[in-house]
This record gives sequence, C-alpha cells and structure tokens, in this order.
Amino acid sequence: MTIYDVAAKAGVSIKSVSRVLNNEPNVSSVLRAKVEEAASSLGYRRSLSARSLAGASSSLIAVLVDADLTIEHWKSGRGSDYLGRLEFGALMEARQVDYHLMVELVDHNSPDLERDLMALLNSIRPEGVILTPPNSDNAMVMDVLDATGTPYARIGPEAAFDRGYCIEMDERRAAYEMTRHLIDLGHSRIGFVTGPIAYGASRRRLAGYQDAMAEAGLEIKAHWVVEGDFTFKSGTVAIDRLHQVAPEITAVFASNDDTALGVLQGAARLGLSVPADLSIAGFDDSPGAGFSTPDLTTIRQPVAEMAAAAAQRLIPPLRRLLNEDLSERVIVAHDLIARQSTSRPLG
Repeated sequence: MTIYDVAAKAGVSIKSVSRVLNNEPNVSSVLRAKVEEAASSLGYRRSLSARSLAGASSSLIAVLVDADLTIEHWKSGRGSDYLGRLEFGALMEARQVDYHLMVELVDHNSPDLERDLMALLNSIRPEGVILTPPNSDNAMVMDVLDATGTPYARIGPEAAFDRGYCIEMDERRAAYEMTRHLIDLGHSRIGFVTGPIAYGASRRRLAGYQDAMAEAGLEIKAHWVVEGDFTFKSGTVAIDRLHQVAPEITAVFASNDDTALGVLQGAARLGLSVPADLSIAGFDDSPGAGFSTPDLTTIRQPVAEMAAAAAQRLIPPLRRLLNEDLSERVIVAHDLIARQSTSRPLG
C-alpha cells in the first residue's frame, strides 16, 4: 500500500495525507480521523527510508547506551535487563504514534567519540536522542547534540540539569532506604559493593549507604566497601573478598541486582546460609531477583517509566497529545521490595 492508496480511500489529496502522516500542525480533526481510518483499514505503514529524505521527518528516536558495560553483560551470557526495560518503556510510547526506536552503542572513552557521534547523527537523523549513563553526563556528547540541534533526554544525570530533559529517580534516597531497612532489621556491620566509578549512579548509591550508616551512628570500616562493576562476576569476587577481610559483616548491599545475585551464589559456595548467616540486598528489581533462591530484597528502579517519560518529551506528536505540559526535569518514584534474602541477624 502507498500514500496514493490512502488518499484514494480517504477521498482526499496526496498532500493532505502527507500533512496528516507527518503530524503537521493546523490539520483539522475531521481530516486527521479520515486519513488515519483509511490508513488503518488498508494496513498502511510509512516507509522509514522515505521519511529520511531531506526535509522529511525521520520519526526515529535513538538510544545511546554504554558500549563497555553492555558488551560485558552479553559476553557473560546474562544480557542486559536494564537495556530491555529501557527499550520497552520507550517503545510503548513510540508505537502509539508510529515512531521507531534505534539503540546504538557508544564508547564514552573513545578518542574519536565526537567524530563517531557526528557521523551517526548525520546517518540516521534522529528526531531525538535518549542518553543513558554515563553518556547522560558526557559534556562532549551533549555538545554535539546541541550543535546539531538534536533534542535529547538524559536518564539519571548527575549534574548540569539545565541541559536537555532530565529523567531520574532519587538513587541516593533509595540506597539510604535500603540501608535503613537493613539497620532496622538489626544489622550494624553492613558491607557494600559499589558499581563502576564512572557512573554517577554508583556514587549516589554509595552516598545513600553512607548517609544511613552515619545517621544511625554506625561506623563504616574501609574494608567493608568493595568496588564492583555492575556484573554478576564482580559480585562473586566481592563476597570472596569480604569473607576474607570482613568476616564480621552480617549483611551485604550490592549496587545492582546482577552483583547481588553474584554475591548470593558466592555465599552459597562459601557455605553461608542466606539470610541466616548473611542478608543480601540489591538494586533494580530485575527478573532474576524474584526467581533466585532465596528471592532478593531490592529497590525497584523504574527504568521503563523513565524511558517512557523521555520518549514523551522527545516525540512531537506525544508532546501535543499531552498538551505539551511536560516538565524538563522529572523524578520517577521507586519502591523497596522486601523478600526472603534479608532477615534479622542471628545472635
């Protein structure tokens, strides 16, 4: 089916069909309804390549994700639940108005980052870009997007909140609440496994842990904090380290669920019973958190909701649909999910 078929079915001109399909302003509701009904009845879908011609809307939103961590997850055979939820949240919004989503890996450490990103933007001509950490805080990435006039939304930014749309959750508060939960259960010697230092989320979650411990008047010994990298393997390495240098701890809070699940497996290998000998908590509420044995106490990170909020701000038809009443900075609520991996310490 072509635009000519839609025009004939609707009984309107090709130009009128084009104006409706390209979401141009000043189109009457009667004309829009007539064209959309004709397109739907014919099963018509617009050609992405045709829309990419000069002067046409690409109807494409790009998501830039960190190459290093994404590749590491896939090499491990565990994939990336974060990326899957992010895609789902953005796609559910985009599909409402026949927009497309493209995911691109970006190496934020590459010396050719500026050149590569400019080439990518010139190639795919997205109408907007969703930036995930750590690209959401990369000044060079934002400079290129500003220079090309490409709107962008930043997931979980750490600073410069006046640049682009900023979509976040209060990670520091969430980490504080999880640590407070462990303290309220009776734990005072709590280990912590960080994420990669390049990620603002890692620093915010560590700060939340420190806030709760300080508020409760509890000391944090240096060897209770072990650096991880958000992967399952880093969790197994971390618990081995903690078991050697900090056998006194009764709980471990890991910066994400993959790491926490690694801690859980490592604890079993060491002969530790969870939660009798060691309580374990994570952050994300990934699918594995609910299926582990025992199931994992964690923070539910609203990744899909944040991606949806980003898409709403970048896709013009959605902005119009929501009357363009969309704040430039939004904080999406999180939840603490208490499960069987945490309990009161013995003794």
